[in-house]
Amino acid sequence: MLTKKGKYGLKAVVHLARLPPGASTQVADIAEANNIPKKFLDVILGELRNAGFLSSKKGKLGGYRLAKAPEDIVVGEMIRALDGPLAPFPCASRNAYEPCEDCDVTTCEVRLLMVRVRDAMGTVLDTYTLAQMRDLSQEQLTSFVDYI
Repeated sequence: MLTKKGKYGLKAVVHLARLPPGASTQVADIAEANNIPKKFLDVILGELRNAGFLSSKKGKLGGYRLAKAPEDIVVGEMIRALDGPLAPFPCASRNAYEPCEDCDVTTCEVRLLMVRVRDAMGTVLDTYTLAQMRDLSQEQLTSFVDYI
């Protein structure tokens, strides 16, 4: 399950992706616009900066901005930076694999299904860029208007 950290991080970077290229904004503005606790958002944005997704500048005219174009940021990479591996269990993880003590990894039905869950999540999250995610609400609105 995606954590609040992951959800808030995605909401914050979508907010930044809606700004003009190269523009930055204050943490307080992002927090208020997206109903995110500011102190928690400070931590999240710091982690995204350390992972190379954001850059920041201190001071009155400072703030956070995207470190690269939204078209070049993969959603799955940001989720992993904030929440860790996508797999629901360590035995199903590709990068943080740990065998279970209570089952045979080659025949455990739970593990085999969770590997498929991990792959399905990765397929979606690793094929969407931040730009595509940003544009989802507009696509939904257009589809809804076309429907009615």
